[in-house]
Amino acid sequence: MHKYLISMSVVAFVTGVFATGAIAAAQFPKGDGNVASGQSIFENGKGDVPACNSCHGADGSGDDNMGTPRLSGQWFSFLLKQLEDYASDARTDNTMFVMNANAKGLSKQDRRDVATYLAQKKIDFKGSDLKAIAEGGTEVGKSNFGKSLVEFGSPELSACKSCHGYAGRGAPPVYPIIGLQRYTYLVSQLKNWRDGTRSNDPMSQMQKVAQKMSDDDIRNAAAYLTNANPYSMGNFYTPYDH
Repeated sequence: MHKYLISMSVVAFVTGVFATGAIAAAQFPKGDGNVASGQSIFENGKGDVPACNSCHGADGSGDDNMGTPRLSGQWFSFLLKQLEDYASDARTDNTMFVMNANAKGLSKQDRRDVATYLAQKKIDFKGSDLKAIAEGGTEVGKSNFGKSLVEFGSPELSACKSCHGYAGRGAPPVYPIIGLQRYTYLVSQLKNWRDGTRSNDPMSQMQKVAQKMSDDDIRNAAAYLTNANPYSMGNFYTPYDH
């Protein structure tokens, strides 16, 4: 009887893992663009549009010195929305000042192809090197304080986790992955939300949150998020692993 119960437990665990993976794989769009076309645009550009990797890195992990974000592994739906918003000027690129022109230079299908390619591109990125950033003269927040804000919030701020999930691992199709994102990009975007220079968020949610954040809050949250482990203790899967 004891051996039978153990066997049944193992079977239940294994089927549970695969079932969870199947459900998770079906719960958010992976993109239906042409992956090969998207890869070509990312690596080589198209027409007057330069290669995406010239600013976002060969692996799509972004660059703290340039202030560009990690794109690889981000949700397809979010990537596509940002490209469409740049193309329509619903969002303005005030980091490198090129994304509006680049998005306009691509067709709707091109933008879909790039978003599809990047969404399925998996990389081993552990986040920004905060020590190197600090040594370069940029003020870096305290990740322990940031973890408190992200996971639990404060009397003035809702926890980032309430929309973006544990450790900022995202909640598709609306809320992007903000964990393991570039530190300098996180800081710049939170400040942009705060001062209104970015306003393409659903229902102005990010603007309302960022307006309540001090510079220290922003730096602390970014310091935690950039190195945040998306796997909780003892858990080898996230809801989106498949």
